[in-house]
Amino acid sequence: MDFFRIVVAIFLPPLGVFLQEGIGAQFWINILLTLLGYIPGIIHAVWVIVRR
Repeated sequence: MDFFRIVVAIFLPPLGVFLQEGIGAQFWINILLTLLGYIPGIIHAVWVIVRR
């Protein structure tokens, strides 16, 4: 299941975080990072998914 979430996180980082964490602080941080730059959003999303 983590592989699917990582693939989703590459295309839509906030969705990958949402699938892992739900709507919480990490989700909003990821939206902010994605708006500031797509690559930081991807890095954060993959980090959130892999750390669990």
